[in-house]
Amino acid sequence: MIPKRIALLTDSCADLPADLAAEYRIRVVPLRILCADGEYLDGETIRGSEVCARLRAGELPQTSLPAADDYIRALRGIVAAGYDGVVAVTLSGGLSGTYNLMRLIAEECGGRLPVAVFDSRSGSLGQGLTVLQLAEDLRAGMGWEELTERRAPQLIAGTTPFFSVDTLEYLQKGGRIGRITATAGTLLQIKPILTFAPDGQLTSAARVRGRNQVVDRLVRLTVDACGDHRCYNLAIAHGGAPEALAVLRDKLTAALPDYDHLWEGEIDGTLSGYIGDGVLGAAVQVLD
Repeated sequence: MIPKRIALLTDSCADLPADLAAEYRIRVVPLRILCADGEYLDGETIRGSEVCARLRAGELPQTSLPAADDYIRALRGIVAAGYDGVVAVTLSGGLSGTYNLMRLIAEECGGRLPVAVFDSRSGSLGQGLTVLQLAEDLRAGMGWEELTERRAPQLIAGTTPFFSVDTLEYLQKGGRIGRITATAGTLLQIKPILTFAPDGQLTSAARVRGRNQVVDRLVRLTVDACGDHRCYNLAIAHGGAPEALAVLRDKLTAALPDYDHLWEGEIDGTLSGYIGDGVLGAAVQVLD
């Protein structure tokens, strides 16, 4: 039977603001963050700013997958709410085993609850963009087959995020550095700008000298990624840089004024543990 009432499920790395998740009725399963004094739930019992404070104090919190029981509880709640199908979008499989975990749980559901699981090949604002646009599509009446066979893959392929980091130290220590040139962040005043490769691993998109050039380069990269497309969404996010986010918003919307939606977020605990604070991000999602 083709599902008629479809729920959306994602993990905390989508960095969805609580009000947006509630408005669109998106279920969010938290990743776990292991600190010196115990285990925390990303976005629920610990925030990105708290993780960054621990990093500055010399601690290196470790991230962990959501517990399988957390996903199972979420799916049971979805069924109890009257839904008969689930579209799940996870953190990049190039960074985490979250996608494989969700896929295995979906297989165990068998025919009891159809669950279509998608690797966002992204994280934070890129992952969040995909989930939010799927929510818009559901509101517009899009059905299961179109969502799962065409729309979700199209959105994932058409979403390009960029984000700046102040240092590569935490990515190196956490073993998440992928193809990024390790020396980029050690050079004086060099700020790397990262993106996701097609396989979902982090890769270098650009390097700029000094924070003042970061916003302009993020805007230029996003404009280039948009290309000649005329139908698109934008997203911006920050981790400990709200004033710079306001500047980024103004410059990005001036350069790309014809967006359908502009969504804003704040980077939560898991990705903060990878990259630290002082982070800015911008993303475009082409729709045509």
